[in-house]
Amino acid sequence: MTDAKNRQFLIAARPKGMVKESDFRYAETAVPEPGEGEFLVHNEIVAVEPALRGQMENRANYAAPLQIGDVMRALGAGTVVKSNNPDFPVGQKVQGLFGFQDYLVSDGKGMIGRIPDGVSGEAALYVFGGTGYTAYYGMAEVGHPKAGDTVLVSGAAGAVGSLAGQIAKILGAAKVVGIAGSDEKCRWLTDELGFDAAINYKTEDVAARVKELFPKGMDVYYDNVGGEILDIALANLAQGARVVLCGGISRYNKEGPIEGPKNYFNLVYARATMTGFIIVDHVHRYREWSQIMGKWIAEGKLKYRVDMIEGFENLPKGLIRLFTGENIGKQLIRIA
Repeated sequence: MTDAKNRQFLIAARPKGMVKESDFRYAETAVPEPGEGEFLVHNEIVAVEPALRGQMENRANYAAPLQIGDVMRALGAGTVVKSNNPDFPVGQKVQGLFGFQDYLVSDGKGMIGRIPDGVSGEAALYVFGGTGYTAYYGMAEVGHPKAGDTVLVSGAAGAVGSLAGQIAKILGAAKVVGIAGSDEKCRWLTDELGFDAAINYKTEDVAARVKELFPKGMDVYYDNVGGEILDIALANLAQGARVVLCGGISRYNKEGPIEGPKNYFNLVYARATMTGFIIVDHVHRYREWSQIMGKWIAEGKLKYRVDMIEGFENLPKGLIRLFTGENIGKQLIRIA
């Protein structure tokens, strides 16, 4: 450990438009030493989320702001390699906000927690982490699909959307349609995940396809993108529809004023609801949801896909891939 170094990526600039590699600065520091009641974590796998873009710009008001020079925030999974805390012994697998760095010291506060035996770091950062629980809570408890309902999911080949669509089917939805950005992603949704249909927004007329697939309107719309596709969904609501606002990736890299939805008044005509949520408000329920989703995975009802890239140097690239549409499923970066 004496010869080890702690590699880091720091925030070098507030993003303007599309996030760029030049918005980060590489640095090296000494590996920190744990004090009394603390332990040292070796970070091994890092997860990136679209919401990190807003935190870099200091406009995500549900999270503490990031400042220039801060270590880039991100969830990670790793191993305790030195400990002065009996609750976190050497060898314990853990996950938490470890950031774009190799090592960090913690006293356990703010730690998401231990990774159970038999659960991989990949699964912990995806299905049994904030991403998986976002999909579950947003679909099951905000969208609340009932037997026979019709459901549309945007960003459906992403980490949250791919789980949310499957959860709708498990809960009895009669038709689940996903919107994605390539034929490969659309085939994955229908051929492997059980979606009833998929729309390639880059090559198809989304408005025409939505009207064709939902002639009586949709009962649930799970929104991960915002923008024009949100407007299309709002124009095709069934009576009593539920619109779930989970993400808005179409707006994250835009500069200047951002237009609101033009078709919002259809919520009135359809007696519909549109609800936003942040999963950090529901951390106390993670154990409950992990049992539900773990059972579905064991039964083969819920499938997930990890898009893993290798190398510490690729941490910024991993985040950028979320906005260029290169990833399928959950984007992770293995750094150790």
